[in-house]
Amino acid sequence: MHLFSAFLVLLSLCDGFSPNCPGRCSCDSLQSVQCYRATEIPSGIPSTTKRLYISHSKIKHLQLSNFTQLLALEDLILLASGTESVENDTFKTLSALKTLEIWKNKLRQVPSGFPASLEVLKLNENSIYVLHGSDFEGLKKLKILELKNNLLSSLSPSMLSPLTGLQSLILDGNNIESVAGPLALPHLKHMSMENNKLHLIPGGFFTSLQSLQFLSFSGNLLSKIPINLPKSLLSLKMERNQLKAIRFRDMKHLENLSHLYLSGNSLSSMDGAHFLANLTTLELSQNQLQMLPLRLPSKLQKLDCSNNLIQRVTVQDFQDLRDLKHLFLDNNFVSSFEAGALQKCSQLSNLALEQNLLLSIPLRLPGTLARLDLKGNAIQDIAERELKDLKQLQVLNLRNNKLSALDLNALEGLPRLRHLYLDGNPWNCTCSLLRAREVLRAKGTDVRGGQCAAPADRQGENWMSSKKIMRQCEPHLRLTEKNKEAKKKPKPEDHFSINMDDEYYDYETD
Repeated sequence: MHLFSAFLVLLSLCDGFSPNCPGRCSCDSLQSVQCYRATEIPSGIPSTTKRLYISHSKIKHLQLSNFTQLLALEDLILLASGTESVENDTFKTLSALKTLEIWKNKLRQVPSGFPASLEVLKLNENSIYVLHGSDFEGLKKLKILELKNNLLSSLSPSMLSPLTGLQSLILDGNNIESVAGPLALPHLKHMSMENNKLHLIPGGFFTSLQSLQFLSFSGNLLSKIPINLPKSLLSLKMERNQLKAIRFRDMKHLENLSHLYLSGNSLSSMDGAHFLANLTTLELSQNQLQMLPLRLPSKLQKLDCSNNLIQRVTVQDFQDLRDLKHLFLDNNFVSSFEAGALQKCSQLSNLALEQNLLLSIPLRLPGTLARLDLKGNAIQDIAERELKDLKQLQVLNLRNNKLSALDLNALEGLPRLRHLYLDGNPWNCTCSLLRAREVLRAKGTDVRGGQCAAPADRQGENWMSSKKIMRQCEPHLRLTEKNKEAKKKPKPEDHFSINMDDEYYDYETD
């Protein structure tokens, strides 16, 4: 008998087993209960429970009697359980409740009667179609309200008026066509209304939102950036709207704005972003820009102009961007890249130029580059002068170009090269190309691709791994090395030791 008791104790410690735990539930010593596939709120849940998680069940209706014994409850999460209705004041007596989440259910309205202790309320992915101020009465401590993916069609001040302490409001994925203001939410810091149907934001909407720092209207039908945005704003997201022009002069009071997202609009040109003096991130992907923006803010660290119609890159475009670290110009029509255009960008580490019309690697790129992406251009050869300054380069992507040979001197001048992507090029697999293979292997470079297009007897072979090519070229390689040694006796200073413990940057690639 003693052995059996000891076994039960061991199970309760190791597996969350408790002799008082209801069926289809697991209970642990931290006063947490998790239940799955229930048909009702399980009876017999310990009265000391602080966290109750119920998931993937079939509980159509919640009622007051379900929770009368759970007065210690602080967190209640009901996920994907088919809940359609909640009896009035079901949660009212839970005076310790701080978090209530009813996700992926079938509620058509906000449950009535919440305890004043509530701080987080998440009712995402239901069928709630309207809000009333009475829904949130007494919730002065509520900090987070989420109603993502419901059926709301409008938003007005009266709906949220009791929530004077609210800090985060998330209304993404509804059918909201109109909003009215001002919203009396003086402590609101984060507001998101992504993927709705907004055409217009009224001028007085932000009057009482003077603490707002993060604002997103992405995925709407807005043709203008809202006016009178609060000065406190740090981040503004306006992607996937119908913007055709930006009046930065109307935004110059946003002296704290550091992140601006404008991708997926219909912008054909841009001038005046310098009014946003502290901007560090500007995203303009998937617009109709025919040239790079004029007069960019000098503190910019990330600029994304990918998927536009840009044809030229000049020195003037980047002369003041000394803090720029990430530049994305992929999927444009760039055929002209002025030599030294990025020389003033003394911190640039990531340059994306994939899918353009370049015939050669741009000259005098910054020596700080760690990644250079040139996939999908029309580059025919690599010259030493193009890469000689890139001593920090670790990733070089040359996929899908027109390369047939590699310059050995160019490769030797890249001491930190770790990843080289070469597939999709018409390689002419002569024996001299194998010397490049030996250089790359000595560096420890990970090389992808290298399929031969010529000569005919080597077509389809891979010059980085083919034993057949290696056997055919072995005499040539030995002779080359012998001639090299005879011509030059190395001096101590000619040896460059590669530190294989150098910091490794794990970049993602296609």
